[in-house]
Formats: sequence, C-alpha cells, structure tokens
Amino acid sequence: MKNLLIVHHSKTGNTRQLIDSVCQGVAGTKTSALSLRHLSAREAGPDDLLWAHGLIIGTPENFGYMAGALKDFWDRTFYEVEGRLSPLPYALVVSAGNDGTGAVRSITRIANGYPLVPVQEPIICRGAPTPEHLQSCHDLGAAMAAGIEMGIF
Repeated sequence: MKNLLIVHHSKTGNTRQLIDSVCQGVAGTKTSALSLRHLSAREAGPDDLLWAHGLIIGTPENFGYMAGALKDFWDRTFYEVEGRLSPLPYALVVSAGNDGTGAVRSITRIANGYPLVPVQEPIICRGAPTPEHLQSCHDLGAAMAAGIEMGIF
C-alpha cells in the first residue's frame, strides 16, 4: 500500500476548490493500492509526513508568501522528521491574488531542506479558480496517485 498526503490551508475557499479537484483526480484513478490522507495544515504533523510516499501542498498566497498555517506546519515538522524522511515527491498548488511566485519561492526553499522532490511545476491560480485551473488540479491528483502507485515517483 502506498500513501498520498495532501496538506492545505484555505481561508476564502479558493484553495479548497483547487484541492477538492486534486482529490477528485486521486479518487478517479480507482486505485486500491493507494491510501489518501487529506488534512488541513493545522491538523497535519510529523507522523503524517513519515507515513506518506507523496505529498501535495495547497496554499493561498498571503502578502507574497505562503499561508501562515502552512508555515506553522513546516515549523512543527522539520526537526521531527529530519534525517528520517526519504526524498518525498511533492507537488504544489497556489491560489494567488498576486502572481504567486513569492509563495512558490518560499515553499521551494523549505522543500529543499526536507528533502522534498518536485514532480511538476507548481500550479498557480491567479484569482478565482477557472475550469482550466480545476482541470489542471484534477490531472495533478490523477497523475500523482498513478505515479506513486506505479513507483514512478
């Protein structure tokens, strides 16, 4: 059994819509060999990271940075998993009111220290989610689930 962890924060609901589409993509793979754990950034902890074979992160861009709740998740888990976490494939979804690059840059720097390995370019949704953004997130969920199950990542 392989495990996929989704950690997100959403205040306005935009990031939640994107992550819901990711979850629908995972569910659409109809895999029996993959377990999904979807948690808010406040609920997720070190044991969840150690459980996972892959990670999808969802965050709004706040003040050109990731959500504070997601930063708190990193702060609460880094030292607890340091040296115990194998390179973990991950993908990033950002809901941005601006350009999203500040959130991506900050998460990418943190991810390098864990170590997390990106499996694709981040999805950045500028403004309200469009059908194209939701489809990209759906596709991400399906690809991540299949890639983890088949051992590609």
